Amino acid sequence: MTTNVSAIAAPAANTPLVRTTVPRRPVGEHDVLIEIKYAGICHSDIHQVRNGWGEGIFPMVPGHEIAGIVTEVGPGVTRHRVGDRVGVGCFVDSCRECEQCRQGLEQYCTGKGTSTYNDLDKNGEPTYGGYSTHIVVDENYTLRIPEGIPLDAAAPLLCAGVTLYSPLTHWQAGPGKKVAIVGLGGLGHMGVKIAHALGAEVTVLSQSLKKQEDALKLGADHYYATSDPETFAALRGSFDLVISTVSAPLDFDAYLSLVKPDGTMVNVGAPEEPVKVALFSLIIGRKTLAGSMIGSIAETQEMLDFCAAHSLAAEIELITADQVNEAYERVLASDVRYRFVIDASTI
Repeated sequence: MTTNVSAIAAPAANTPLVRTTVPRRPVGEHDVLIEIKYAGICHSDIHQVRNGWGEGIFPMVPGHEIAGIVTEVGPGVTRHRVGDRVGVGCFVDSCRECEQCRQGLEQYCTGKGTSTYNDLDKNGEPTYGGYSTHIVVDENYTLRIPEGIPLDAAAPLLCAGVTLYSPLTHWQAGPGKKVAIVGLGGLGHMGVKIAHALGAEVTVLSQSLKKQEDALKLGADHYYATSDPETFAALRGSFDLVISTVSAPLDFDAYLSLVKPDGTMVNVGAPEEPVKVALFSLIIGRKTLAGSMIGSIAETQEMLDFCAAHSLAAEIELITADQVNEAYERVLASDVRYRFVIDASTI
């Protein structure tokens, strides 16, 4: 039978989040019931509760950086057992039939993929995310969190971690490669850690010098302030790979000038406003401007195992449920180092 669980939701667009209850479906044949321990706050949560990317489904329970413990399994479950440490990321189902799903690229499903929240499942029921005490998820879309990663610091890996791991590995960041990470926030700080662990030479490009010390501690080799006009002149044609993590519009032509011939600039931030790019910036140097979105289930598991093997986790600030609205404002003010994580026991 359907069970109501405690949650924090936005009742409507651009309203403060409030305490409520939401339904969770019965545990099916291949489902696991997860007691959520921690949920990260992603900037995309704020975009969606404020209709920044289009009309949302309300009431909306955000949260797609979920870490918890399995408390019940369906009779057909083989991947997980009661007591397992598990995570849930940005999607909880896909069509399983399209070319992308058959290739193990479920994040690019062209059929009916299902986001963890702000979506309708295959039965037409709204999905509710991780700002809650429990969630029911198909075992095939549930990740194993290795013992070496604390659960609270593991939660942001389910989005922020794989969002950077995927392009870094796809574009083969590693020894001999020069990588620039634009923005040192929730996404960017994981990009620095992962790129460093992969063996790349890592440069952070941030608006000011205020995070320079942090960046070097996280594994950056170099740090430059983009507010200094000399930065773009000094670094022209320097990088094999530039990854932008910021959600504000950039001067893409300026950043493309930093890319080597045959290099790539990848955007993982999603500005709400359209951006302009002069095609000449790509033609000169045979450069590529690309995008990347999270990772597949297999890739996300690979990322978690990689992080455990290299002792990587997110830098977090643990908060209670009552602090979520304040945390949203602090995220918008870039006043977090580097990811807020909600203690779900306080919901």
